Amino acid sequence: MKSTEKEVVAQTLAPHTFDSLREALLDLGIRKEDIVLVHSSLSKLGWVVGGAETVVQALKSVAGTIVMPAQSGANSEPSYWQDPPVPASWWPRIRATMPPFSRTSPVRAMGQVVEHFLMDPTVVRSAHPQVSFAAWGTHAETIVERHGLDFGLGADSPLQTLYAREAKVLLLGVDYGNCTCLHWSEAHLPSTPLVRQGASVLVDGKRVWKTFDEYDYDDSDFACLGMDYERQGGFVVKNELGRVVPMRDLCDFGVQWLRKHRIFENFSLDH
Repeated sequence: MKSTEKEVVAQTLAPHTFDSLREALLDLGIRKEDIVLVHSSLSKLGWVVGGAETVVQALKSVAGTIVMPAQSGANSEPSYWQDPPVPASWWPRIRATMPPFSRTSPVRAMGQVVEHFLMDPTVVRSAHPQVSFAAWGTHAETIVERHGLDFGLGADSPLQTLYAREAKVLLLGVDYGNCTCLHWSEAHLPSTPLVRQGASVLVDGKRVWKTFDEYDYDDSDFACLGMDYERQGGFVVKNELGRVVPMRDLCDFGVQWLRKHRIFENFSLDH
């Protein structure tokens, strides 16, 4: 459950500032040459002077390239919705009228830091209507330029580029359960189930409902995966703010861990 600001204040011994956040990020080993995939929870950091704006500015002061998941889950196949589900009689109308994805499409359940990051006009965003990534800095354009519609967190996505460029993963006030890059590991297992997804997009200037193949992602065991990564000697730097891990090493471990610990039914849903 999301904490109220009153609760965050009550739980904070001393507020974070730009300087304290910058010092903590440097302590985690983040440098200007780094590409950093950031996952964050503002409330879990304690009370921050200036809120999300201060967090983003501190990140920009230490990293050369910043990337954040910017998922817009509301623009998706409504028959899969669970939080909350909607009546089946609504599905055709939702598909027919959902606003198409754009650079300014709102994120869903991604947090205030991502929302503020997207307000920056120098931040670029990949074109996937559900699982886009936002990026700023030296390599931002290269990271977001390619994002295929099918299998949006797999081999034709910004995650693949981040993997190839040996990005660092920053978990800022969150644990591995929020680690988006582990979906890359799921996408590299042949037994991960498939679903037929849909989203509203612009094609030649016209709004259309586009369907595409996607994996049936499941992050319910990511926290366990991450803890095993650390217990088995994975590379990690920690402090009171969060942890930093090398994406490639974590994702490679993730493939092997999921292969060992998950039981798949080895089927694809009918298209």
